[in-house]
Amino acid sequence: MTALEVGQQAPDFQAKNQAGEQVSLAVWKGKKIILYFYPKDNTPGCTTEACNFRDNYQALKKDGFEVIGVSVDGEASHQKFISKHELPFQLLTDEAHEIVEKYGVWVEKNMYGKKYMGTARTTFIIDEAGIIQHIIKKVDNKNATQQIRDLIA
Repeated sequence: MTALEVGQQAPDFQAKNQAGEQVSLAVWKGKKIILYFYPKDNTPGCTTEACNFRDNYQALKKDGFEVIGVSVDGEASHQKFISKHELPFQLLTDEAHEIVEKYGVWVEKNMYGKKYMGTARTTFIIDEAGIIQHIIKKVDNKNATQQIRDLIA
């Protein structure tokens, strides 16, 4: 697995959203995309990040962005997460780890001395032509939208 870089074509993928509908990155071709990867639904950091995108969603849409979240959680988990926090954007399921592998965010983690594989919180900003414009590896959960605005300004 090689790390993606700014200027590369964003890898296409097939995935189901929270409603079980099959989508691909190509569905959003011609739109600017905030594709954000997060570890787990309904955990503190992931909830903070998702709610930051929710609270700024209309402004992001006005700027031409689509927000798409991806985690290895399933449809039922995504449905509960969306319902509980009133998230207005799609969450994609990646239970087979295909997308996280393609984007290089399925990594070894270490917590309290225990090593395990998990999703590295990462945001990709993709332009209308499908080219990666920015990669945020150190996401500020509380200020995720402002972090993006600062990069694209």
